[in-house]
Amino acid sequence: MKSTTTKQKGGILAVISLSSIPLVMTLGNSMLIPVLPTMEKELNISPFQSSLIITIYSIFAIICIPIAGYLSDRIGRTKVIAPSLILAGIGGAIAGFAAGMDDKAYLIVMMGRVLQGIGAAGAMPIVLPLVGDFFGDDEKKVSSSLGKIETANTFGKVLSPILGAFLAGLFWYLPFYAIPVLCALSIILILLFVKPPKTKQESTPFREFIHSLKDIFKREGRWLYAIFAIGGIIMLVLFGVLFYLSNTLEKEQAVTGIKKGLFLSIPLVSLCLASYVTGEKIEKNKVLMKWVIVIGLTLSAMTLCVAAFMDSVWWLLAIIFVSGIGIGASLPALDALITEGIEKEERGTISSLYSSMRFIGVAVGPPLFAVLMNDYDQWIFFAAALFCLPALLLSFFAIKPEKERKLQHI
Repeated sequence: MKSTTTKQKGGILAVISLSSIPLVMTLGNSMLIPVLPTMEKELNISPFQSSLIITIYSIFAIICIPIAGYLSDRIGRTKVIAPSLILAGIGGAIAGFAAGMDDKAYLIVMMGRVLQGIGAAGAMPIVLPLVGDFFGDDEKKVSSSLGKIETANTFGKVLSPILGAFLAGLFWYLPFYAIPVLCALSIILILLFVKPPKTKQESTPFREFIHSLKDIFKREGRWLYAIFAIGGIIMLVLFGVLFYLSNTLEKEQAVTGIKKGLFLSIPLVSLCLASYVTGEKIEKNKVLMKWVIVIGLTLSAMTLCVAAFMDSVWWLLAIIFVSGIGIGASLPALDALITEGIEKEERGTISSLYSSMRFIGVAVGPPLFAVLMNDYDQWIFFAAALFCLPALLLSFFAIKPEKERKLQHI
């Protein structure tokens, strides 16, 4: 009884420690969104240039994530995560150092964000397969833990505008300096409490690895491609809408500082709650996962259309709050399908490719919506709803777990 209790306690501490990684990585990116209009003034840059501060982080994460996934499958998850968090922290410190560099400040910020993106590539995407490694064949614990991980991710989005606005209210560059502090705390938690089971897995030659990867996509490609695309579209819509709200609240509604951060956090609370509830309820039911995604995307698309007609900022935030429920419910279901539908030896690589697609959405969303804001401001939400349509169709037609149960994959 004592050993069981100790094991459960260790599992809880491991999940909390793992949850710190998406929390830190989300804060490192999302808490800059409410600060972007201030950076435009301080660095004398355009809205499009400020959106690239988010995008450059994601671009380098996209490039490096598959490499990190491959390494995590070969040398171990924690051996990739810890150095990556250190690199992300260094990148944050360099970006913060730009404050006193005058005309070179924007360039230095971008250099720091490049390092952050590379660090993020080796940290956040490795969490999903590590959860699968830690809990083994206990699918209920896997799905529940993934729900908590995604909840930490969305909680980071809730907290980030408030924390970012607060820190920027003191000095505009402080959000950058917060990143190494947060990374250090996450490293300590990982080293103390995350002890994945040791496996005697031999290193696979790279050519053989590529061949096995091709086999996976040949065998599982239909639903994998669909999930990759859905994850990317969801992030594009989410970060695009947040970028639009940040600029609109400050430039049209004159809402700034912590008040603006609180306003931006309102629609994100629903993501956090929906992610937690979904992770607790879906367990190993892949059919349920599919319908959660379908219903969630339908809800988001419909409410985004309604948001286009809202003149009051309060009604707008309320409608986007409801839209966030759909997004928040979909994310842990997508995570669970990836983690439970792929063999342990290949989880790191596949989940990393999935994370790359999500980062593509993060990279594309802000600059795309910045361009739309120039000429088509009133159509922003119709465009966001339209982006949800292909994701909805893919989730309905390409994910068919009910037909493949006997094969023990999606």
